[in-house]
Amino acid sequence: MTAGTISTRAPGKLFIAGEYAVVSPGEPSVLVAVDRYLTVGLTESVGAGSIHSPEYGRMPLFWTRSEDGLTIDREHHPYDYVFAAITIAERLRAELGLAPRFFDLRIDSGLDDVSGRKFGLGSSAAVTVATVRAIDEFYRFGLDRTELFKLALLATIQVAPTASGGDLAASTFGGWIGYRSPDRALLRRRSANDRVVDLLRSEAWDGLEIRRLPPPEQLAFVVGWTGAPASTERLVDEVGRRARAGAIDHPAFLLDSRACVSDLWSALDAGDDATILAGVRRARRLLQGLGTESGVSIETPALAALCDVAESFGAAGKPSGAGGGDCGIVLAPADADVPGMLRIWEAHDIRHLTISVHPPEGYAHGR
Repeated sequence: MTAGTISTRAPGKLFIAGEYAVVSPGEPSVLVAVDRYLTVGLTESVGAGSIHSPEYGRMPLFWTRSEDGLTIDREHHPYDYVFAAITIAERLRAELGLAPRFFDLRIDSGLDDVSGRKFGLGSSAAVTVATVRAIDEFYRFGLDRTELFKLALLATIQVAPTASGGDLAASTFGGWIGYRSPDRALLRRRSANDRVVDLLRSEAWDGLEIRRLPPPEQLAFVVGWTGAPASTERLVDEVGRRARAGAIDHPAFLLDSRACVSDLWSALDAGDDATILAGVRRARRLLQGLGTESGVSIETPALAALCDVAESFGAAGKPSGAGGGDCGIVLAPADADVPGMLRIWEAHDIRHLTISVHPPEGYAHGR
């Protein structure tokens, strides 16, 4: 980074349990932040701002201001989440009476492999969180960690209205996170008219819970990548469409997921490894049932192999996130032959990612 550059980073994430249900306000989930990072460098500029990222090609994207607000040249690259973060932060800047300034952003991602293939570690959330952090430091807003999360979620739902925000919570707070989403449809409606500074402190966030969960001390955390990318937004939208059409007993799924994840929260709080393993296995079965009922390919053959191999070694495995590809997570007891499991994964073309949990940052809301 050059002199005068503000540098921020945000970790990626993986879901442990609660996928699909978490998009419904108030439904619990468990996520972890992982020690792969996306970094944003911010440098003040004059006349216009730019966004550069080697992951999206050599040409930067330029943004400026007009009487109608911020404008962006979308012929280069659609940095939608970054631009949404800039837009919401600029609204806050104006409300606080701070003079407008321009800046260049440089984005470098460690959430993909060297060829640029995505692992499904939440790059959209990480870039949003890191961008909000950089602008907060640039303008000296003085936001606390919960306010940073809220600003990132307000930006995200402008791009992906159904996003739960769980990945943003993991990227903002780190560690093992218990998360319940607020009503994002309400937040989106309110953000169209309310001042951001007021919305951040409003009752519209009722239902949001971000709580620190203690990590299991005797269970190894292992991640496998199937090599197949997946679109979380597309899969979640498809399941939602089929639920609205009555093809899925969605209330029953939410009830089962709530019970499963609530028990998992309690088991993590109690340090009960046996119940934690049972909870992960139960969460996998819920996703399998949802996939069967909806006709959506949540647990692909590669993800099934990843999980079945883990089970055969006494561990618990499941798809992480919306499934359809990307990663699976495994929790393995101390007596499990993890090297043997990894050898069989390799024979199934499943790549072991050397990923650990990124430690907690700050203090979680509601805990």
